[in-house]
Amino acid sequence: MTPSDAVALVTGAAQRLGAATAEHLHTRGLRVIIHCRSHRAEADALAAKLNLQRPDSATVMKADLTEPDAINQLAINACAYWQRLDVLVNNASVFYPTPTESASLEDWNVIMHSNLRAPFLLGQACVPALRQSKGCIINLIDIYAERPLADHPLYCASKAGLAMLTRSWARDLGPDIRANGVSPGAIMWPEQDDAVTLDYQDRIVNATSLKRTGNARDIAGAIGYLACDAPYVTGQILAVDGGRSLNI
Repeated sequence: MTPSDAVALVTGAAQRLGAATAEHLHTRGLRVIIHCRSHRAEADALAAKLNLQRPDSATVMKADLTEPDAINQLAINACAYWQRLDVLVNNASVFYPTPTESASLEDWNVIMHSNLRAPFLLGQACVPALRQSKGCIINLIDIYAERPLADHPLYCASKAGLAMLTRSWARDLGPDIRANGVSPGAIMWPEQDDAVTLDYQDRIVNATSLKRTGNARDIAGAIGYLACDAPYVTGQILAVDGGRSLNI
């Protein structure tokens, strides 16, 4: 179990899976640092809600994770705020189609910088604090890191890289720091993606063993398990996908 004064930093935590994760870790007794890039109002509202439940247990930090200097400053601020860091959840990422024949260098930079470089740089900067606390890193990956999604080569490559980074960290940072990943399946449909039609959603659900979508609590619970209840688990990537990866 994590200590009673443990601190978690969750990136991309203003909305969706990140917000659910921050809230779940808070219910497990952790203090939470809610990172956001642009949804400051939502992040502030979540922090206010959590602080009503337990005073001085949540705070918001804003940073652009495509900027290395901003990543380093986020790590400094996060580790200093409560003088410790026990859990780093690399949740923030971008997702959109990049067909090979039309993908641009800008697409490469946006996706790789957000989904792979940022988790590496943030994890690297947080290693000293995590070593001191015997903490852990949990990366949000994707079942498509193993089996590619059509027209999303850059996204799939970025998540495959993050999966290998997770395993590499487990090997290199032990015994002081554990590193694991969670790979969501059909949990929350992407926002502003015209390719995700109702027909597409039906096909995905029908190809899922449990014949339904999951929800954000499923992912948050898996992260909570890896953070708080799995002291002998490292280098693992837990698929929370209702059996979808069995049928890709």
